[in-house]
Amino acid sequence: MSETTTGSTTWLTQDAYDRLKGEYEHLSGEGRTELAKRIEQAREEGDLKENAGYHAAKEEQGKQELRIRQLRHLLETAQVGEAPASAAGEVGLGHVVTVELAGDEMTFLLGSREMGDAAGLDVYSEKSPLGSAILGKKAGDEVAYTAPSGKEFPVKVVDTKPYTG
Repeated sequence: MSETTTGSTTWLTQDAYDRLKGEYEHLSGEGRTELAKRIEQAREEGDLKENAGYHAAKEEQGKQELRIRQLRHLLETAQVGEAPASAAGEVGLGHVVTVELAGDEMTFLLGSREMGDAAGLDVYSEKSPLGSAILGKKAGDEVAYTAPSGKEFPVKVVDTKPYTG
């Protein structure tokens, strides 16, 4: 398991923490320097009102600063280790879950999007309508979940196993 959220606590494995810390250090160090140079080069091209390169670099800077703040908060507040285990055989945070949804089978990771980068799987939050409907269920359990559109769909849990990354 890489990262899961229980209540207000985000749990990170040491690998996930190290990966995110590396991204934070790059973005807040050499990433900022590189972007500042691009902005300065674009500024030297003249009229800033019509300078698409300058505006694109400034927009990228805003997105990068937001990511830096998100990473800093995550790294400062995360618990490094393993999230509390779910009962044996139950769908839990950090599990790879296979469900049958309205006749189609799908497999995904139940957790947070930070995990998805390393997992190569679609990721559903445990707070999403589908995630909250299946959390704590066992293989063979059938439930219904209400999609954001308001339509209700039958869901059958086919398999659940902890993500081992």
